[in-house]
Amino acid sequence: MSQNKMKVDIQSFIDANPLSSLQKSIMWLCFVIVAIDGFDTAAIGFIAPALKAEWALKATDLAPLFGSGLFGLMAGALIFGPLADKLGRKPILLGSVIVFSLATVFSAFSPDLHTLIILRFITGLGLGGAMPNAITLTAEYAPTSRRSNLVTMMFCGFTIGSAFGGILSAQLLPHIGWHGILLTGGILPLLLVPFLMYFLPESIRFLVLKKKATDKIEKIAARIAPAQTAIPTLIPTVNEVEKSSLKDLFAKGYALGTVLIWFTFFMSLLIIYMISSWMPTLLTNAGFNLSNASWLTSIFQVGGTIGAIVLGFLMDKQDATKILSAAYILGGLCLVGLGMGIQQANTLLLMLAMFGVGVGISGSQVGANAFASGFYPTHCRATGVSWSNAVGRSGSVIGSVVGGWLMSLNLSSLEIMSLLAIPAVLAAISLLLIQRLKKEQTQTVSELS
Repeated sequence: MSQNKMKVDIQSFIDANPLSSLQKSIMWLCFVIVAIDGFDTAAIGFIAPALKAEWALKATDLAPLFGSGLFGLMAGALIFGPLADKLGRKPILLGSVIVFSLATVFSAFSPDLHTLIILRFITGLGLGGAMPNAITLTAEYAPTSRRSNLVTMMFCGFTIGSAFGGILSAQLLPHIGWHGILLTGGILPLLLVPFLMYFLPESIRFLVLKKKATDKIEKIAARIAPAQTAIPTLIPTVNEVEKSSLKDLFAKGYALGTVLIWFTFFMSLLIIYMISSWMPTLLTNAGFNLSNASWLTSIFQVGGTIGAIVLGFLMDKQDATKILSAAYILGGLCLVGLGMGIQQANTLLLMLAMFGVGVGISGSQVGANAFASGFYPTHCRATGVSWSNAVGRSGSVIGSVVGGWLMSLNLSSLEIMSLLAIPAVLAAISLLLIQRLKKEQTQTVSELS
């Protein structure tokens, strides 16, 4: 005899149960995916001096190499985010990992700069699809009260991967060359693919929203709540629709917030990628050897990791926009200190400032990803997060190109870093405007009710 099951909102179901082993494994797998992205980002910056020497290049010749990968990241995010909202998070995530893995392997055998530039673009396409979907999948399995903390902890994979990539590249470069560094960066994610295929489930929120096979939904739900004997019928969260499009990001209540989030990502990633791409070169030009430059740059990633964890915790307790705004201001001040440290060859100041920039800028960018994942509903979440990253990547393209241009002007390190502090302040202002917008919307709702 059939029995009517109780209907429960999917987010309420996730919120009502303790974090399961399934949810933890999803977050660990997504952590590894973004760590590989971080490794790739740092490695290309550290092999740049080797490429420059082997192919007799000028510093400005490297700008298209950095830019091509970032253009690929931007294009990948623009294309694969909306596709993930239509086809699902898992297939897009798997496909993206396979694309960037194979492209990185082929990059190791590049005969010249032009070939490497093309292959870096293809690598970027895959990375651009992987990162936003890892964020989205983590957010959709996270309880509301811990979403910011869990997403930022997962995304710490990027900063840890960047630190590891920088240190490993600097230490192994004399032994295996830039070819070996790229080969390592391509083979590692390929080894991850079978684990993703077997252990990574589709987003249960996506399956519920798209009314997919009930048995598949119940199987995942049973793993989220293993103590429950009867799994209820799960329904989409209120106000979420099955079909999505880019225009949903500009629907009532989201349009201005979307523009401000994009602006924040643009400014934030401009700083991060300029530092990631050019800091090893800036430090070696100032007289630091490549090994010391790798350790100093890795402090930036350590600061980013610690900053992300602390900011994620605070964002779940306080207003997220105020927390992130304060962190960006801190990062801007530390950028000025970083310029002074390089100019004066003051190692202690350099280390403290580099750590502060990591906390304030890299940590805030991780927090901004968590903020964006909570800002949008399920039906357009992957599109919202990926397009925020895509617009941000345009900032990273500009950052990587402007870095070379500023260095060609023979500006001092203090002048370069002081100019770089301006985008940090603008990102802080943008977030405060989002906070004001949210307050006005809350007042409007309360007046109407």
